[in-house]
Amino acid sequence: MFDDDIVPFQIEITRTEQWDLRRRLGETRWPAQIPHVGWARGVPVDYLRELAGYWAEQFDWPAWEKRLNSFPQYVTTIDGARIHFLHIRSRQPDAVPLLLLHGWPGSVVEFLKIIEPLTDPGGPGPIFDLVIPSHPNFGFSGPAPDSGWDSTRTARAYVELMHRLGYPRYAVQGGDYGAFIGPDIGRIAPDRVIGVHVNAATWGFMPTGAVPDQEIETFTELERIRLRSIGAFLSDGSGYFQIQGTRPHTLGFALADSPAGQLAWIVEKFESWTGSEGTLDDRVDRDHMLANISVYWFTNTGSSSAQMYYETAHARNRPTRSPVPTAVANFAEDVAIRRYAEQTNTIARWTDYDSGGHFAAMETPDILVDDIRAFFRELI
Repeated sequence: MFDDDIVPFQIEITRTEQWDLRRRLGETRWPAQIPHVGWARGVPVDYLRELAGYWAEQFDWPAWEKRLNSFPQYVTTIDGARIHFLHIRSRQPDAVPLLLLHGWPGSVVEFLKIIEPLTDPGGPGPIFDLVIPSHPNFGFSGPAPDSGWDSTRTARAYVELMHRLGYPRYAVQGGDYGAFIGPDIGRIAPDRVIGVHVNAATWGFMPTGAVPDQEIETFTELERIRLRSIGAFLSDGSGYFQIQGTRPHTLGFALADSPAGQLAWIVEKFESWTGSEGTLDDRVDRDHMLANISVYWFTNTGSSSAQMYYETAHARNRPTRSPVPTAVANFAEDVAIRRYAEQTNTIARWTDYDSGGHFAAMETPDILVDDIRAFFRELI
């Protein structure tokens, strides 16, 4: 195999690996906790004990593996790193290539609900061919062989990936870390990118320091809500970022050895970042969430995926302005503020929603699909 070869791939998690997960969950040593504090200090032990039991005894990984394997998958090597990706071509001959980029703690599993509507020739246009990579250090791409895989380096790898696939022009969509990589692809290859659509956008789409009082006085009420959300995140919700951004290797021992630890580390983000209505099970399908978490466990990429935060914290400079038309779908739990996004992006569409949250492709797939289509319809 040469480095530029593109090789078919199928997921194959052995029965031994599945049995080992159940065994480890069954042997979990549970911590003592302060009673009656809910989620205020992190994941409640009673909730996680029940969820871990469900993961061990009722969750059907083989069914999810079969579902994932129903889509064409490939691996290739770019800049020394293995890149795994789904490549789903629509039956429509003039379909628009669309690169879909997940974030943390996400994976290609995030997009399962939106693959069919985006590729279905019977639906409203535009119709897309989809390329859905697992980032270096994530999922079935596996740990990268070296450091330095920040969003810019990853973006360069995806420009090369789309070139290898024969797409001279393409659209880009990304959420969370994908909303870092997507705009970087536009900066690197503006002549090839039709447009960039983002959700769960942060860096480059929000203020990076204290906002003067006189500036706040000009804010709309929604901008004030977003700013308060940013403040709450920085003061009470960013501990995971600080740990992964400074000591990912130390954290990695717990994530690699304890599935209950990996489960708690990720499920806390689903609880915190999804829409605020109802319980977590009301907001996100439990099995879909566990399929995503299972990818981290079975590929042992809890620690390696955390490197993204270290690279971001230590190597990222403020982005230069992107000339590519950019759309923002701002869901209820998102924090982007247009006036700051316009400083480094060419904003062509901005939509604020009063529902949904960070994992839009899982929580509100219909709204996300409609927003993606509406934006690219204007550009094609």
